Amino acid sequence: MYIVTNKPNGVLYTGVTADLARRIHQHRTGACDGFTKHYGLARLVYYERHGDIVAAIQREKNIKHWPRAWKARLIVEFNESWRDL
Repeated sequence: MYIVTNKPNGVLYTGVTADLARRIHQHRTGACDGFTKHYGLARLVYYERHGDIVAAIQREKNIKHWPRAWKARLIVEFNESWRDL
């Protein structure tokens, strides 16, 4: 489970993948059309590892429904400066 953005406190996208390095490369190169490409969301600011994909998908779904302030707080606790991980 991961969160990407275009800049600190910018647009947020929450996703899930089994191969984080490959997925972030896709975000950075614009390989997939859609929301992340449109907004230039390529800065990895948060991630979590899960033991199985079902848990990761459930966590992603939960976080997608959180208020933006909760997501921002989660990111800041993990990555205070919103640096690209």
